[in-house]
Amino acid sequence: MFASKILVVEDEKVLALNIINTLQKLGYNVPEITYSGEDAIKKVAETHPHLVLIDISLSGKIDGVKVADTIQRDFHIPVLYLIEYSEYKLHNQRLSEPFSYILKPFAETDLHIAVEMAIYQHQVKQKLQEEKQRLESVIDSMPCAVIVTYTSGCIQMMNPMAEALTGWQQDEAFGKDLAEVVNLVDKDMDEAIENLATQVMEAGEVLSLPEKCTLIAKDGREIPIGDNIAPIRDRNGQITGAVLVFQDITQRKQMEAQLLRNAFYDGLTALPNRVLFLDRLKQAIERRKRRTDYQFAVLFLDLDGFKGINDRFGHGMGDDFLVAIARRLESCVRSGDTVGRFGGDEFAVLLEEIKDVTDATNVAKRIQDTLGLPLSLNGHQIYTTASIGIALNSGGYDEPESLLRDADIAMYRAKKQGKARYGVFDQATNC
Repeated sequence: MFASKILVVEDEKVLALNIINTLQKLGYNVPEITYSGEDAIKKVAETHPHLVLIDISLSGKIDGVKVADTIQRDFHIPVLYLIEYSEYKLHNQRLSEPFSYILKPFAETDLHIAVEMAIYQHQVKQKLQEEKQRLESVIDSMPCAVIVTYTSGCIQMMNPMAEALTGWQQDEAFGKDLAEVVNLVDKDMDEAIENLATQVMEAGEVLSLPEKCTLIAKDGREIPIGDNIAPIRDRNGQITGAVLVFQDITQRKQMEAQLLRNAFYDGLTALPNRVLFLDRLKQAIERRKRRTDYQFAVLFLDLDGFKGINDRFGHGMGDDFLVAIARRLESCVRSGDTVGRFGGDEFAVLLEEIKDVTDATNVAKRIQDTLGLPLSLNGHQIYTTASIGIALNSGGYDEPESLLRDADIAMYRAKKQGKARYGVFDQATNC
């Protein structure tokens, strides 16, 4: 094991020699004596000792305190002050840290203990500082925001991602209440979220952010965020603060919305697809079971001559034509009704809260009149009609597919009678 190198800075030469002899006897490496503050700083830069023993009342242009401050600040080397008892009261604030000084005169054992403890204490501090820097580097490198609070719920630190999302810099956020900096709103409840750090410390367990949690940034931006907040515990299990971890989930929300649209909406016309239409039809059937005065109807539409349009103008024009038809169908119904596309040239309409069959047939007539108007696409005037089948909910349907099937039967019966017709399903004749 190598001997620790110690630089002695003492302007009393006799005392300095005694200290050096004692240190060498104890096995330390003491290269030479330094008598002035200026020389001490030069020697530290040249020899990089493990410890500097310095007289706190060092004479010269730079006193011992200033020399020690320079050594600690610029070279990060521990300093052990040599001090007379009469001088202690003058420097008691500076000497409040344990093992930062030794009183003159001192015994060999006292010097040995003071030196070892000063070196050990510095090594511990250095290790803790390195661990802190490593931890800060890890936290700063994280792609999510991290905010740490004290037990009061006030902010202790925040990483760069937290600064970017909240719009607050760590220096200005330090010591502020978490809820002031991290302004959160629960969009489901449409209410502000109180200080999460206080909540999680009271609960003593990890809490997830609400499903529709939105961060209101300092500049007013609204950012959907997700993740959790957890209490911080020491080795004894005592809660010492809280750590909030969150990230911007805008992209995830957009992907979820796109997946939802892909699952429930027609990719061409953006109308509800068969799955979503049947779900809404099922809800209407359940509503009818609870309310005897609730009436609804289903219209099933098949465009007349769509194949000819595709053959004549091509599939690109055919797609544009279907999109235009979808918009016209939407214009014929109320906002609470549903227009869906089942693929090809088949469409369906769910009419809710109607009085009787007349309301349904009036909508069918309106659709026929609207579709009968010329449609201008890419310089071409296109005319179309539709065959429409109507099924009312009066038959005690339990399954949406059954109601849709009967509307389909009525549509085919109307189509056989000629174009641009509608028909109402007759349960007595089952057609």
